[in-house]
Amino acid sequence: MLEKARERGDTARSVGNLIVEVGLHFLGAPYEAGTLEQKGPERLVVNLRAFDCVTFVENAVVLAGMIRAGKTAFGDYAVALERIRYRGGRRDGYPSRLHYFTDWLRDNGRKGVIREITRELGGIPFRKAFHELTDHREEHPPLQAAAAFRRMRIVEAACSRRTLHCVPKADLPGMEKRIENGDIIAIATDADGIDVSHTGIAVRGPRGLHLLHASSAAGKVVLSDETLYRYLISRRARTGIIVGRAME
Repeated sequence: MLEKARERGDTARSVGNLIVEVGLHFLGAPYEAGTLEQKGPERLVVNLRAFDCVTFVENAVVLAGMIRAGKTAFGDYAVALERIRYRGGRRDGYPSRLHYFTDWLRDNGRKGVIREITRELGGIPFRKAFHELTDHREEHPPLQAAAAFRRMRIVEAACSRRTLHCVPKADLPGMEKRIENGDIIAIATDADGIDVSHTGIAVRGPRGLHLLHASSAAGKVVLSDETLYRYLISRRARTGIIVGRAME
């Protein structure tokens, strides 16, 4: 895929359109929950055979960036993947992984990869108490270690102190034209202890915005037939969206 993109001269295309192109390349790939969870030391997991919603977005952004840069080497891919997945771009144990998606957006904004634009779109401020991971310590083997658990609690406390922004689903029809092809869409949730329940890629169609995502319901990567607005209003817990835009 990368070599063909370089041959076509895709380095001149916008990174947003390249994110969509890469995402569409993986249509039909199986959905698999928890693709990064493992026992033992934190390793850089590379899996292009199956995706959860976050690893699908990560790989689309990383591979689009490689196309823009004209790179095709696996070593360059691994470096870029580690940079986007871990706090400060450095893998340093389980707590260094950006588990909460608003934290992922914030850290990748500081690295110049993704800029969160929710506030610019008219998003309203909100606060959230983060504790989903440490509340379910028994489900995450690395958190059995006391040091990792303490570090994760510190991360959650820092996330809890931040003011976040969300575009309520009722406001989406009035501003969705400002969302571009390839923008990262995170689905805000009213669930306790967590900020985001799902994420995907915005794709503009004749009827409006659609979500390109690794869907647990469909069991694979799909481009949803329903619009993003319809997707949001179908579940009460989906309170709105948080939007990121890849930096050129």
